[in-house]
Amino acid sequence: MAGLISLVLLGLLIAYIVLKPSGYNGHTTGKGVPVHILVLGDIGRSPRMTYHALSIAKHGGKVKLIGYLETSPHPDILTNPNITLISLPTPPPRPPSVPFLLFAPIKVIFQILHLSYLLLYLLPPSAWLLVQNPPSIPTLAIASLTSYLRNSNLIIDWHNYGWTILSSTKGPSHPFVSLSKIYETYLGRLGSHHLTVTNAMARQLRAAPYSIPPHKPMIPVHDRPAAIFQPILSPHARNEALDKILFLSGREYYRALVSGKMKLLVSSTSWTPDEDFSLLLSALTMYAARPDAVPILALITGKGPQKEYYDDKIDALVKEGKLPNVRIATLFLPFEDYARLLACADLGVCLHMSSSGVDLPMKVVDMFGAGLPVVAYGGYESFGELVKEGVNGRGFETGEELAGVLGELLKPEGENELKHLKKGAVEEGRRRWDEEWDGTVGRLMGFVEKSS
Repeated sequence: MAGLISLVLLGLLIAYIVLKPSGYNGHTTGKGVPVHILVLGDIGRSPRMTYHALSIAKHGGKVKLIGYLETSPHPDILTNPNITLISLPTPPPRPPSVPFLLFAPIKVIFQILHLSYLLLYLLPPSAWLLVQNPPSIPTLAIASLTSYLRNSNLIIDWHNYGWTILSSTKGPSHPFVSLSKIYETYLGRLGSHHLTVTNAMARQLRAAPYSIPPHKPMIPVHDRPAAIFQPILSPHARNEALDKILFLSGREYYRALVSGKMKLLVSSTSWTPDEDFSLLLSALTMYAARPDAVPILALITGKGPQKEYYDDKIDALVKEGKLPNVRIATLFLPFEDYARLLACADLGVCLHMSSSGVDLPMKVVDMFGAGLPVVAYGGYESFGELVKEGVNGRGFETGEELAGVLGELLKPEGENELKHLKKGAVEEGRRRWDEEWDGTVGRLMGFVEKSS
């Protein structure tokens, strides 16, 4: 695979030299500066890159946001005159009869050809090219080549590492994992500027094997909630929001939730292997077996490849009678309704297991923005940068621990602690994305003046 892709890239490089694309020679700061943002994923499920686009547009930059249009993007993206959405063609799906080893090169070559033609010839040159990583293949190679040939500043926004995610699904001994690590750690150094989601990740990228040199700016930019995520403090407003949301997912539980006899638990997921939802199901089964268990409505939102698998597991648990007093519903909500749901819930659950140990889940940030305390998997290095134990949430590492925390917080005797955690969540959510962005990326790109 690596050899075939290398030949394709070499051929493209020769073609670029012969048919040299135009380069950028305009100003790099201030209003009207062109910025390309590349998301090799669904824009509607890429909130951080969406927020980058909105912040740049707010300060007068002209953004082309490039990615797949599979779900509805943030509503402000669709109406902002400074943002143009560029839809990427979806790669052909892998036929069940074709092995992964044979199909993977075809998919990558498909992406290489479309991205290369788009970034080098169809779109005008840009002052800045902001790229989400991962996925790193083929994004980093095409972005590096584009920035070099078109005189653009390449910013790599490190969300995680592609090779560690691959390792969690294919196993650390898989040959693709080793190749991916070499590819990502080398090409990652070619960015002219770097953003990270945690301080721990910034420190790690300076060290081997990444070894990004000190002269290249490395700025931790913590995810912060957008303005759409707000606490609902009025009981009447909460009841109205619940009435609308539960029309889709469990209208018969409305009165129990409003009266407080039933608690609303929320978790969001992309239904991928980096979140082991069997852990939550195990915890809910153990919780349901408690004689003092308060009834729970657990709403799990999101789309992804493992949703049908877990729907079947939930149905089996219900039929076996293992979930008394627990009702689980899976659904996908529009962005505005999802924000309202978080604000209505009693407790949020996050099962994100960091493959790198130094990333953080955006869903917890959104929960804090909505004033929702969190119970989250905490078995990785950067966990404490976001969730403060006993202040805005609680951590766990096993199903037994999660079941125990749910039992403590949701019973009547846990009401005061839950209120304390909610207060901490509201406080953590006060710092918003615009404030974080203006003080970091805005200054880096010259949209915000640096303080003296």
